[in-house]
Amino acid sequence: MGNPANLSRTERIYLDHAATTPVSGAARRAMAGGLERWANPSSPHAEGRAARAALEEARARIAAALDWDGHVIFTSGASEAIAIALTRSKADRIVTSPVEHDAVLRVTKDAFRLPVDGDGRVTAAVPGALHAIQQVNSETGVMQPIEDLARDIRARGGLLFCDCAQAAGKIGLPSAVADMIAISACKFGGAPGVGALLVRDLARLHPGGGQEQGYRGGTENLPGILAMAAALEESRDWMAGAARLRALLDAAIEDAGGQVVAKDAPRLPAIASYRMPGQAARAQLIRFDMAGIAVSAGSACSSGTLKTSPVLKAMGWDDKAADEVVRVSFGRSTTQAQVRRFIGQWRAIAGVEAVA
Repeated sequence: MGNPANLSRTERIYLDHAATTPVSGAARRAMAGGLERWANPSSPHAEGRAARAALEEARARIAAALDWDGHVIFTSGASEAIAIALTRSKADRIVTSPVEHDAVLRVTKDAFRLPVDGDGRVTAAVPGALHAIQQVNSETGVMQPIEDLARDIRARGGLLFCDCAQAAGKIGLPSAVADMIAISACKFGGAPGVGALLVRDLARLHPGGGQEQGYRGGTENLPGILAMAAALEESRDWMAGAARLRALLDAAIEDAGGQVVAKDAPRLPAIASYRMPGQAARAQLIRFDMAGIAVSAGSACSSGTLKTSPVLKAMGWDDKAADEVVRVSFGRSTTQAQVRRFIGQWRAIAGVEAVA
């Protein structure tokens, strides 16, 4: 289809919403309003007090939208929330799974890795530890059995930190069973550069900052926080449509000789990974991009290197097969026509048939 630089915005198809999805209309309006409230929420004057009031109102709205009755600490995104939770925890021991996001693995290099099955789902808990377990895998869309794991963790005297970056704003969170939760606004229609750490008991964390009750330093991003609140309050009805689109795509990929990663596992409807045998992911990404279609390989924070996915390796995939997998992720704006165009391009790259 020619150089992507020559394609108009409407001609290109964006299927990488798990990395960052467009800022929603409601979030844009809320952010614009926040930019008019430029004062520092920590300042004692009238302008600062007005900004603080708006900040605290947004904090309450976010907690309500997530059905969370604990504390909300605003951060620059899920990565910072994860770092606060796992580097400032007072827990004697932290354990994680090998399929966690790189933001978790990076700050828990020496932690014990919990066993997972062939779909990447955690199969056991250990006594007395803080367990860092994602709700939804960012590469495969596989959902962990969080409720069952939480009961096991609690019975063994442990705690649960849940990375919910891919779940927030799309499905319900494990708010009743998690001790801490990390979210990122850019995954559900909020602005990039803002997120939150939800904490049940602040006494379980070492403080470290002048703002956010002493647990985070830096002036709060009020416009971004207001946008995050607005995005979380939007309807999740689009997820039903995403499930239909993914079913269509799953069937078409298999029909074209491809493989659906973790096909039979519970998966978030908006994320899926597919293997195209004989075609390296790097080559696929280039050809899809040249055809005006944006997809990814691995998670956004590590896919720039295009290393073999540690998630797929933990699930038992060999390097060759894992290096043939790309990720497709949907957003509110994804249409059936866009998915069908992706299918046509997939078949062309796979050598099944040419694009009409």
